[in-house]
Amino acid sequence: MRFVGIIPSRYASTRFPGKPLAIIQGKPMIQVVYERVAASELSDVMVATDHPLIRQCVLDFGGKVVMTRPDHPSGTDRCGEAASTLSLQEEDVVVNIQGDEPGISTTEIGLLTSLFENPDVQIATLVKPFTDEERASNPNVVKAVMAHNGRVLYFSRHAIPYQRDPGMGPVTHYQHLGIYAYRYKTLQAITRLEPSSLETIEKLEQLRWLQNGFDIYAAPCDYQGIGIDTPEDLERYNTQHP
Repeated sequence: MRFVGIIPSRYASTRFPGKPLAIIQGKPMIQVVYERVAASELSDVMVATDHPLIRQCVLDFGGKVVMTRPDHPSGTDRCGEAASTLSLQEEDVVVNIQGDEPGISTTEIGLLTSLFENPDVQIATLVKPFTDEERASNPNVVKAVMAHNGRVLYFSRHAIPYQRDPGMGPVTHYQHLGIYAYRYKTLQAITRLEPSSLETIEKLEQLRWLQNGFDIYAAPCDYQGIGIDTPEDLERYNTQHP
């Protein structure tokens, strides 16, 4: 079973056009993410992009890159097209790493791939206990609720579970971190699905998979995603990581 990493990277971000090429710590952000992923035990790493400037940037620092269609609605769909160029077997695993997460490390990637030691796992992701309950109420931060075996029951922008009786003591809320891994056969299947009603309501693509009967398993970790979404996020990151 092979584990390969794909970093979907598009140029036309609404809030931050050209974001993958933004300079952090003296390098383009896509290079920082690529080098962190390449340090893991994944057998192969590549960038999947729709823009020639990103392609050239990756080639300039010696990375692997594949051009994909410009009209993919999500990073998962872009990963699906890129994965189809790799001659993967059905049980091989594709790890989808966001190109705007320069803090990702081998620890998180290793934890994610370890979930596939369970043959029942077809899709995996990571979660993190909230340390700030105010952040748990932010609809821009996605929450997850899991069964005892790690299978995700639901994702929501709402702070779930809702604590009806405050006298029961504190409730642990889990933040969903946007890194996924899929067996190749499952990735092929979910990229053929039509948008679902729950996905449309919450604007969360992973609900499409759950609603269509695909199980997602999650592992808790300590990683606090950085997520550079705006020029202000970039300025703050460069101030904190000179």
